Amino acid sequence: MFISDNFSGNKINCNGEEYLFFSGTSYLGINHNQQFTEYLYEGLKKYGNNYGSSRNSNFRLQVFEEAENALVTFTGAPTALTVSSGFMAGQLVVNAFKQKGHFLYAPNAHPAVCRSAADFYPGDFSKWSSGIAALVSNTLQQDIIIVCNSIDPLFCSPYNFDWAPSLPDNKNITLIIDDSHGLGVTGHNGSGIYSGIRCKNNVNLVVISSLGKAMGIPGGVILGDKDTIAFLRNTSFFSAASPVPPAYLYAFVQSANIYASARKKLLSNIQIFRQQMGTNESMLSSIPGYPVFYTAQNQLFQFLQEKQILISSFVYPKANGEIITRIILNSQHAEEDIRILHRHLQTFNDSAYFTRAAF
Repeated sequence: MFISDNFSGNKINCNGEEYLFFSGTSYLGINHNQQFTEYLYEGLKKYGNNYGSSRNSNFRLQVFEEAENALVTFTGAPTALTVSSGFMAGQLVVNAFKQKGHFLYAPNAHPAVCRSAADFYPGDFSKWSSGIAALVSNTLQQDIIIVCNSIDPLFCSPYNFDWAPSLPDNKNITLIIDDSHGLGVTGHNGSGIYSGIRCKNNVNLVVISSLGKAMGIPGGVILGDKDTIAFLRNTSFFSAASPVPPAYLYAFVQSANIYASARKKLLSNIQIFRQQMGTNESMLSSIPGYPVFYTAQNQLFQFLQEKQILISSFVYPKANGEIITRIILNSQHAEEDIRILHRHLQTFNDSAYFTRAAF
């Protein structure tokens, strides 16, 4: 494990040495965006560094509603509710619906939307989705709750949701989707998955997401219709929890152009990387327009480490699981950073490190 006390977005210092950093989930580089930081400082002066009261108290800060309205505009969802983290968003929703129907989990659902470890299992999303309509039809219960991720950010497999309109219309269905790794990056102008899902009238769509990844905010959000959000807002989970620090939400409200510019830079970096890789990109699994590149070549981590480059490589999500190795681009990377990475990837591809049997 590498320990650092100095991180600039595209570079990191560990044990007195500087490395190019191609890891983490700050896809838009907001955590080191100077303009966003200036707005954050304004927010700190207005609201302080934290706000620990319940949002259901007799005193409310207007910035929470302002941020939620901005998220509605950004995502295309009818209503939004912010909470203290993406994990909190997931747990709030699944606990609120725990007694309201029969749960059906997709493979590899994020732990944030699992009720217990038993809900998590590996598998092929496309195979699962091809049979989910029949599974719902054959389930005896009338009220069904389907839970899944919007994207596979680990092995970089795209998820298709063409099955959603084919769900049976004689059941009461709630579809819960975790879009933590999509919001800010995927969808129209980075708006995520909500507006891209087509459902019948009997399907209640609820999307949860961390705001701490592409959006750069220590918090989470729940997107849904007016009645669902009102129901969730009145749960003890929401009432008892502290909210997102309001200074960050203030900065978010001011930063629509910053997010748009950062996403444009990210897409440019992805295009540059793909163009440079050319035919060598076959060693990586990826999703078009997405900044994460998976490889089965776990030895790539050690090879690049020796070249002063750090990529993501660790066991996840279970402690006894397999190592997952990925290259992750963000908006803070300069074109020269990507050229250096590409040069070493070419060397790796021709070296004794490279195991062609992995493919």
